[in-house]
Amino acid sequence: MTNQGKRYQNIKKQIPEERQDISEGLRICKETASAKFDESIDVVFSLNIDTKDPEQNIRTTVSLPNGSGKTVRIAVFAGGEELTEAEKAGADIVGGKDLATKVSSEEKLDVDIVISTPEMMAEVGQLGKILGPQGLMPNPKTGTVTPNVAKAVEDFKKGKVEIKNDKLGNIHLSIGKVSFDESKLLENLNEVIAEVNKAKPASSKGEFIKSMHISSTMGPSVQIDINQ
Repeated sequence: MTNQGKRYQNIKKQIPEERQDISEGLRICKETASAKFDESIDVVFSLNIDTKDPEQNIRTTVSLPNGSGKTVRIAVFAGGEELTEAEKAGADIVGGKDLATKVSSEEKLDVDIVISTPEMMAEVGQLGKILGPQGLMPNPKTGTVTPNVAKAVEDFKKGKVEIKNDKLGNIHLSIGKVSFDESKLLENLNEVIAEVNKAKPASSKGEFIKSMHISSTMGPSVQIDINQ
């Protein structure tokens, strides 16, 4: 077993098997984080949804009150004044048809988020085979297709993040860094929980959130008592 594996196992022994309330879970994750970098604090929700039913899939956003602690790279497809305003707002890459041509040629776009004006979606839509697999295709549900691209850039730079379930009905999300005060992590997590509950599909019956776990990037997870 590698030293990293031994360290993980030693930390895991410190994690109680019983479900914890949110504050205690966050405290445990912060105290047991031992990597040499500032780890993220991640949350995983297991949802009671049928992912084969399009109406039950979750895709929305939440604005973390205290940000995510991550540096987010954003590309904006726009033209004219909107393009200029997006650049002023902090977009890392901006362009119109010229950018679409470049992305198509290079078959990649090294960013975390892509935002587009509605008018540019005809061009952006042709990049589906490149942006789709990376989860970068702009979508009105997440506010990434909008006439106000500058505002969208500002929001995502400040800590707006996407909430989206995977094929197994789980949501994975980072809510901040180990270096954050526990109170700030708690505020971020409560905001996420509220938004997830708000996104419950009308056709989803019974308990919506089946389980919730939190962990640091390199640490074992702590199961949270969602009823507390």
